[in-house]
Amino acid sequence: MGQRALPLSDPRLGRAVQTAGGTDEVSGVVLLLPDGRADSHRRPSTLSYAAQLPFARSLARAGAGDGLAVHVLRYRCRGWNADDAHPAEDAAWAADEVQRRYGDVPVCLAGHGMGGRAALRAAGHGAVTSVLALAPWLPERAAEPEPVKHLAGRRVMIVHGTNDERTDPELSYRLAERAKKSNRDTCRFEVHSDGNALRQHRSEVMSLAADFVRGSLFARSYARPVADALAAPPPLGLRMPLAAGFGRSLRH
Repeated sequence: MGQRALPLSDPRLGRAVQTAGGTDEVSGVVLLLPDGRADSHRRPSTLSYAAQLPFARSLARAGAGDGLAVHVLRYRCRGWNADDAHPAEDAAWAADEVQRRYGDVPVCLAGHGMGGRAALRAAGHGAVTSVLALAPWLPERAAEPEPVKHLAGRRVMIVHGTNDERTDPELSYRLAERAKKSNRDTCRFEVHSDGNALRQHRSEVMSLAADFVRGSLFARSYARPVADALAAPPPLGLRMPLAAGFGRSLRH
């Protein structure tokens, strides 16, 4: 007899990451969605959760004065699992949970790899006002194109390394191109010479993410490159290069 599959555990929100010295009132939330695998019903690795904590702390520091809370989502399982799209379902559950805990506050879904796809897919939730997808994993041979119409009314930023050998940057460009047709508030940055983990230009990516989150959740003015990318027509606003040193003098 074959092994019986274990029942999936419930998704959970990690403890809120907030910075000392910030306001106690939560005015906006970022939900960080970790990477995963195409197919797996195994429980998520603790490493995938831990890998998001430095990013969570970086965003929490940037938004401390705005009342930003950052949660890392713990999925039910580590796989997307075809039409089940478990991470996207878990992201929608997490947005519901944010509303239960904090009330009617704006939510940014931010994910890497498979988490990037989950962020884009779950963006239709009523609490979600913005999406940040880092090196989003998109299938090369999908039966149907990834949906984009539900992104209307959200601020959407995609960031992808041009040397990514795990998730094809051209696929995220094509998705952004389709999304831009129904949602002008869509932009995409290219991190030249960087790979899937975006380690080579990590500080610039962190600064870009923080600028986008604060501008989208709290109506702060965007740095000029972000504002230009959102306003530019394709392909300019969808192939915006992330400049070396971004973040050192954002408003200059």
